[in-house]
Amino acid sequence: MNYKISVIDDNSTDTEYVAALVGCWAESEGHSLKISTFPSAEAFLFQYEEERDFDILLLDIEMKEMNGVELARKVRQGNDAVQIVFITGYPDFIAEGYEVSALHYLMKPVSYEKLHEVLNKAALNLAKTEKRLCVTYERRTDFVPFSQILYVEAQKQYVLIHTFAETYRMKRSFAETVEELDEFFFKCQRSFCVNLYHVTRIGSSGVTLKNGEEVPISRGMAEKIGKEMIRLF
Repeated sequence: MNYKISVIDDNSTDTEYVAALVGCWAESEGHSLKISTFPSAEAFLFQYEEERDFDILLLDIEMKEMNGVELARKVRQGNDAVQIVFITGYPDFIAEGYEVSALHYLMKPVSYEKLHEVLNKAALNLAKTEKRLCVTYERRTDFVPFSQILYVEAQKQYVLIHTFAETYRMKRSFAETVEELDEFFFKCQRSFCVNLYHVTRIGSSGVTLKNGEEVPISRGMAEKIGKEMIRLF
């Protein structure tokens, strides 16, 4: 599996140590890893505005200005899937961790065996969580479950994410967006990628979805879509 993990700690020595342990865990379990480190909660939040697809956060609690619990509260406002692990030298904040659904507390100095155990638990939780697409629009970010996406449409430098409830317009390439989706999404035309789970009828020029919408398909694509649906379902 691929995981995006961040270590946030204002002590550079502790940060490097924990990051190294995370690397050892990924290697031992056969996972691909993208790890980033931040010296403060504020530095992480600045990056988080642009990248909200972190899987696991390892947060020091005692930091200058904003502490780890305050950071976790901000992250949790729009993200209930990310796994949060607190690292601390004091047990005083444990009660507050329940407010942000923290996975675990690790006491400093962190042992590799305990971190390994906690990261395996985090990976298991992530596997159980429905995949979501990070959609940024109008200075907001939502995590849209794949199951709610009907189809994706290219619109010049934007991409439209059509769901049962609404349509999101995000400034991002169609190709990059489609690449993040799973095998149930099928590129049926140059500008359209449809969620096969919601297809109810296949025609020669388009597919009909559960909400009644019709999405155009390329010539000769109907047979390919039919075969793919048989394979998946």
